[in-house]
Amino acid sequence: MNKILIFIFFTFSFVLNFCFADTINDKTVSAYKIGKYVDVKSATEKLASAGFEVVGTYPSFDNGTTILYTNSTMKADASKNDLGFAAVGRILIDEENHQIHIDNPVYFGAAFLRSNYNHAHALNILSSLEKVFGTLKNSDDAYEFEELPKYHFMIGMPYYNDMNTIAQDSTTKLVAKAKASKDTISIVQIDKNRYVAFMQIDKRTSSFVKKIGVQNSEILPWAVLIENGKAKALNAKYLIAISYPLLTMTEFMTIATVPDAITQSLKRSFK
Repeated sequence: MNKILIFIFFTFSFVLNFCFADTINDKTVSAYKIGKYVDVKSATEKLASAGFEVVGTYPSFDNGTTILYTNSTMKADASKNDLGFAAVGRILIDEENHQIHIDNPVYFGAAFLRSNYNHAHALNILSSLEKVFGTLKNSDDAYEFEELPKYHFMIGMPYYNDMNTIAQDSTTKLVAKAKASKDTISIVQIDKNRYVAFMQIDKRTSSFVKKIGVQNSEILPWAVLIENGKAKALNAKYLIAISYPLLTMTEFMTIATVPDAITQSLKRSFK
């Protein structure tokens, strides 16, 4: 009996370590998973076949399209105050580099859900994506896994919780404003009183992805969380930095005006 229990324990440990190692190596985790190119129509069909709901598409640069997707597990995990940004995943159909570029649910899940992060759920999402998109390789963009929940670019830079308030009103009225805005790409209801809207920012500001790397341009469109009478966005300094973990301070300075411009663009969308 003891031998059987020991065998089960070591088998379980091997499987767990194998799954974990597929995503995390030397304590770092890749920000993105890269796969063979498929077009937007094929990608949406594959997502649907894997049980995901496609909730929006957006031309994030001239030769690339962001696909937004979710499922019931993602919504449930994000159904708490300030966690709604994790409810929707992103895939970039990158025609320029002839590849698909997927936000790694382990990386962004750990960063956005923090103490609420469920590693088994993240691995299940990743496994579902790999079943329909084939083998996915790790991006060069990566960061220390244990540091993601408390990520900030450097001293004096914002953390996840340092969100920008875009507008205040009743949640119902804020959702109505988002629905009426010409800048809204999609609105996803996470639960009864919580929504996330995906907004395009003005064209001049959104071109920042061409300066620092269109390969990660699924950062667009910008997400705005609507709950408890507030519309909130992740601070752009935080989101750009965590979405481009290889970005240097010198490169960041080339887009120094962009974070404030993003906030102002979002505020105009909720007027």
